[in-house]
This record gives sequence, C-alpha cells and structure tokens, in this order.
Amino acid sequence: MSDSLVIIPTYNEKENIGKIISKVISLGLDFHLLIIDDGSPDGTANIVKQIQTEYPDIVHLEQRQGKLGLGTAYIHGFKWALARGYDYIFEMDADFSHNPEDLIKLKTACLKGADVAIGSRYVQGVNVVNWPMNRVLMSYFASMYVRFITGITIQDATAGFKCYKRRVLETIPMDKIKFVGYAFQIEMKFTAIKYGFNVVEVPIIFTDRTEGTSKMSTRIFREAFFGVIQMKIGSWFRNYDRKVS
Repeated sequence: MSDSLVIIPTYNEKENIGKIISKVISLGLDFHLLIIDDGSPDGTANIVKQIQTEYPDIVHLEQRQGKLGLGTAYIHGFKWALARGYDYIFEMDADFSHNPEDLIKLKTACLKGADVAIGSRYVQGVNVVNWPMNRVLMSYFASMYVRFITGITIQDATAGFKCYKRRVLETIPMDKIKFVGYAFQIEMKFTAIKYGFNVVEVPIIFTDRTEGTSKMSTRIFREAFFGVIQMKIGSWFRNYDRKVS
C-alpha cells in the first residue's frame, strides 16, 4: 500500500491526462493517482479507464456529473484519501504546468517537518515560463493582495501544487471550506496556518500548458478577490484550536 496519493481534477484534458499519469508512474516512487473527472465531454475519463486496466491498483478514477468546481473536487479527493489511509496527499494539475518530478521535492519537505508543502512560483523570484506578462502580473499581485488582507507571509498564495500531511486534512473541517475556484487554494493555506500547521514553500518552475484550454475565468478571479475579504472577516468568529498530534 502506498502512503502517497496524487489528486488530479480534470475537465476536458484528453491531450494531457495519459501523459501526466505515465510521467508520475515513471518516477518509480509508488505514488498512487486519483483522477476526479467532472463529466468531461472529450472522453478524458475513458482514457483513464484504459490506463486502469494496466495499473488497477495505482490509478483510480472518480467521475462526477458536470463542472462542480475545483474546490469540491479536491475536497472529494481529500475525503477519499483519508478513508483509504494515505499519509501524504498531493494536489496537482493535469496540464504539466506542475512538473511531476517536483512531487519528490514536496514530499521531502513534508518528511523534513512541513505539514503543508507548497510548490511556489514566487519564493525565489518569479519562476514562470510561457505566461503572458499580464497573467504573471495578475498572479503575482494577487498574492501580494492576499498577504496584505490576511497577514499571512506565503509568497505564492494562489499556488495549486501542494502536499498535505494527513493530519492537516483530518483537522480542517471540510464543510466550512466555502470557495470552489482559485479562492479555494487561498482558503486552504490560510486555514492551515490559522490552525498552527507548518506551511513551507518549495521553489518550483511553473510552465504554462501547451495543450488543452485554461479554466481561468473572470468569475473565478472575482471569487478570489472578494473571497479573501470574506475569509478574513469570517476568521474573527472561528475557533482554530486543535489537538496537537
């Protein structure tokens, strides 16, 4: 039984999903994968099912009906992982913007004491490849905005490449995580820090997708912008005490 699960949400990722699964398996470090597909009309789930015939104990698939949001996909995956006893639970995109080889760096950080390891684009300068300048600036200043509003010191507040130790996801009440888009990534970091967990940034190089279509939208950006303020105000009325494990 592996102790590590990589969760990959998908919607219309037929160009990438087979390649990303093969790359993770090729690392040879016994990472299991859980693909959570939100009813992709392009047949993404069928590709995963074909791969499962060769790797039935390594590659897992959960299919949902319709686009239910990034946050709900990850929460579904977190609950799935906890129920099956995984100790290190990863978030990763399907489009190779996150280098699968960096899974090793994230797990190593957790083995050395981090409770949450973040693959960070900005902890050592700006490490982004193939993004247009307006997208780089939007992402970079979004993290500055999050730090200003919330008081956390994370340089890459919107990063979606992460490793959680099991106890973090056991502690955070998933029914109180409110956001479903990129604000979800901010809320999970903020909540982990409020509970006193050790959140560490690990430098990575982020490369924009070369195949498939970006899921970013103005609605997602708006949720993140206003959601940060709501999240900060809501934290004034929450109890973040936890049992030390």
